[in-house]
Amino acid sequence: MTDRQPIALVVDDEPDICDLISMTLQRMHVRADVAMSVAEARRRLLEKQYDFCLTDMRLPDGDGLALVETIQNLPADQSLPVAVITAHGNMDTAIAALKLGAFDFVSKPVNLARLRTLVQMALRLGEDRFLQKQEFPPLLQGQSPAVQALRHTIEKVTRSNAPVHLVGEAGAGKELTARCIHQLGPRADKPFTTVHCADIPAEQFAQVLFGKGNDSSDGRSDGTGDTEGLLTQANGGTVFFDEIARLPKEIQGKLVQVIEEKRLPAGAREGHTPLDVRIISSTRTLLSGFTRDGHFRSDLYFRLNVIELAVPALRDRAEDIPLLSRFLLRRLNESQSGGTPRVSQEAMQSLLSYSFPGNLRELENILQRALTLCESSTIRPQDLDFGSAPPVPVTTTITGSPRAVSAGAVSSEPHVANPSADQSVDHHTYPGQFSAGDHETLDDFLETIERDAIELALSQTRWNKTAAAAKLGISFRSLRYRLKKLGLENE
Repeated sequence: MTDRQPIALVVDDEPDICDLISMTLQRMHVRADVAMSVAEARRRLLEKQYDFCLTDMRLPDGDGLALVETIQNLPADQSLPVAVITAHGNMDTAIAALKLGAFDFVSKPVNLARLRTLVQMALRLGEDRFLQKQEFPPLLQGQSPAVQALRHTIEKVTRSNAPVHLVGEAGAGKELTARCIHQLGPRADKPFTTVHCADIPAEQFAQVLFGKGNDSSDGRSDGTGDTEGLLTQANGGTVFFDEIARLPKEIQGKLVQVIEEKRLPAGAREGHTPLDVRIISSTRTLLSGFTRDGHFRSDLYFRLNVIELAVPALRDRAEDIPLLSRFLLRRLNESQSGGTPRVSQEAMQSLLSYSFPGNLRELENILQRALTLCESSTIRPQDLDFGSAPPVPVTTTITGSPRAVSAGAVSSEPHVANPSADQSVDHHTYPGQFSAGDHETLDDFLETIERDAIELALSQTRWNKTAAAAKLGISFRSLRYRLKKLGLENE
């Protein structure tokens, strides 16, 4: 990005408000152009490239929502962050603006500290348009339509400060998705704090969330000293409420107040402290169901469910299992010497045929157990333990030494074929040697080596393809060709 002075478009028909905002921006070395109607704002947007826009909701010829829609429909190279100014306490309007794509809001009368925080966020969002696109974490890579749709939505919500609610089964990657939204957004250098709602006792929730000194129901303190709450620790960054439906009712009411006033509640350790956090929450089933049952406050539901994002179960992205398995095996084997273990075609077919009720977490658990039990560098069907749900029947004959197997998959008695021949082969083997038992052809063996080298370089460079190509000593174009050939290209 160039060193030019940033320019903001301020849209409001009240001269006093325009002067206040313009002076505040000037002190932050941001120039302000003022428009007093929707029509004038649209004309200015055609004439000049702005870094961000701040618009009032009530204008002489329309409302700010129409302007938010106009900005969202601009071409990608002309896009800019937009925030809205709302009447005090008018959260419904603010939520409507966030749903349309506004990244944040500020209420009248305008609090200058809050305005400065909003401007800093807008500038960081604007700068992101000039930065190289960041890669997604490996467990969100893949070619399945479900995970591609997830990545596409993540890209959109990272450009906003709006609350996001994630819905997905246990182990599907909800916290991973929340971290990804945080790390790809303008708060990446700020804290990411997780609140595990199901693990915190109800009587301790206020203290854990707001800090020591909160006003408990009996108004007393246990005198054990001050502690900083999780919301204070997350200030400036993102707070992730895992299983938020388990939030106690009295805490739900306080959280509504925190979201509306952007301050810690009165009675907290640092009561009335300005709070700038992005809230991401999750549940395993739709949050609306808890609201209908009366277990979750409807006013909090509407403030958290601004953007709802479904995190797909592993069975809904089964075609990604080979890629995910290779990454997980490499990560599980990092501390070991030798090459990366692989999964035989028969074992992979068993994985592809399994429903994975525990999703990504269960896949990692199964591979870790198989890696411990297998006696070669290749995981075979008998090394896989699916618990009470057996894998598909395996027809291959087991050879070699006894090993633990999953119940029902094969006979518990190992069959050793020609042990003297096995000993002869073992005497002449060495790490990395081609084996017809592990690879069908030499081409398959060489492709595995190439795939392992590329995936290792990508993992070490956090999936930065330019850096990975340099690490491998090949051109970026050559790497792209190889990724496509091996089925590793995710774009």
